[in-house]
Amino acid sequence: MEQKFAIIDIGSNTMRLVIYRHEKIGSFKEIENIKTVARLRNFLDENHCLNEEGMNLLIDTLKNYEEITNYHQVETVKAVATAAIRQAKNQQEILERIRANTNLQVKVLSEYEEAYYGFLAVVNSTSITEGITIDIGGGSTELTYFKDRKLIEYHSFPFGVLSLRQQFVKGDVPTQEELKQLSTFLLDQISQLEWLKDKKVPFIGIGGSARNIAQVDQRLKNYPLGGLHQYKMNSDDLRIVKNHLTKLTIDELKKVEGLSTDRADIIIPAVEVFQIFYQFINATSFILCRKGLRDGVFFEQLLKPYEMTMFPNVIEESLFELEYEYKINIDNAFQVSRLAVNILHSLEKIGVVSLTDAHFNETRRGAYLFHLGRYIDDEASSQHTFYLLANRTIDGIMHIDRLRLAAIASFKSKALLKQYIEPFEDWFSKKELHELRLLGAVLRFSYALNATKRNVVNSIQIIEEENNLTMNIICTHNWQAELYEAEKQKRHLEKALKRKIILQFIAMK
Repeated sequence: MEQKFAIIDIGSNTMRLVIYRHEKIGSFKEIENIKTVARLRNFLDENHCLNEEGMNLLIDTLKNYEEITNYHQVETVKAVATAAIRQAKNQQEILERIRANTNLQVKVLSEYEEAYYGFLAVVNSTSITEGITIDIGGGSTELTYFKDRKLIEYHSFPFGVLSLRQQFVKGDVPTQEELKQLSTFLLDQISQLEWLKDKKVPFIGIGGSARNIAQVDQRLKNYPLGGLHQYKMNSDDLRIVKNHLTKLTIDELKKVEGLSTDRADIIIPAVEVFQIFYQFINATSFILCRKGLRDGVFFEQLLKPYEMTMFPNVIEESLFELEYEYKINIDNAFQVSRLAVNILHSLEKIGVVSLTDAHFNETRRGAYLFHLGRYIDDEASSQHTFYLLANRTIDGIMHIDRLRLAAIASFKSKALLKQYIEPFEDWFSKKELHELRLLGAVLRFSYALNATKRNVVNSIQIIEEENNLTMNIICTHNWQAELYEAEKQKRHLEKALKRKIILQFIAMK
């Protein structure tokens, strides 16, 4: 029987059930994600107790989730609750009712735990080493500051989008005066946190409100790249989204592309929160993290057997999963990577190119993903490779870097590269496009040097003679197939370097 693990997240605005299946490589793959817009925060009465209607809604939803986990034969179910239950004066009664009606054991997270799991989700799914996270829920807002991937500060405000709406908005959408009052309130609250002011670091949004704002921004821009995770915005982007939304009625908001209907009445207060915090922090950018509290809980569970709480290298972990999913030949990928780096170092040594550490890292990663689209169709492997990498989230790699990787790993010719990059032409300078072409051509040539997958080539030495480059390719075995493929593919490298290349295959002594 497949091993499965589930998390139930009882939030103040939404409740969610996520089921994961254990994979052979040791990771878990998400197979079900079920959301219920319960808005439990709205069922807290004047005494701050969850009323009977809210109690019944909570129990009915949990019963439904339990049915689903039973159907999927889930071995372990971890249920956590946040602000609505934490703030409820009748918390013990709520937990007793859950125990009496289900087999679930619900853990009510402390303010620290809720903030910590958000931080854990960010550092395990991005390569950001220093930043401030914000998770606006229905009844609370959690902030953390981390540096060198270590949690330094945290704070939980006892307000969220639902409570802010209840407190400041009388109608369907806030008036300008109500937004002013909300802004004054928020500034008064956050001014108490000295560690937050003028930090000049990335501002990382977690949760549904942040996700919806990013989606609206992408629709307004006709954003050509796939994926939301690690999507970057700036202060102008937030202002434009806010201006766009505040001009609309509630009925118009419900029709906005990228905005969930159930968030139409709370999205404007949410944007106001993000904008005020962004300005106070003097953030360098606003970055969406699609992973959140439940993912933090999941990462803790996943990594517990290894006695750690975070991946040593998020990108390497992501590439490892891609290798498994697309059945990449690791031995061949390592050889292609080694040869490509050898060629680039040799070219740099004789002064033909000038490269950074980032270029070498891109080349190594590109070697592992080179033409992975052959998993779908060998004949159209280049097109499939570019589409897959450009439109698939890779944890730890920002959108622009993912696009660069897609261009390098899919390289087949200058013409095809130009075709792929056309929708993104204003993203790159001519120099950057030339770099992509060079790295792609080196990878394609290196791949040809291991045509038989026997690791025939031991090393490469490059000598510059007049305007020609002579490549001395030292081999351990018969190189006939490699010679044929290398002669075919060297033209791409010749054009990128604007030099004729002479290949000399030499037996290793």
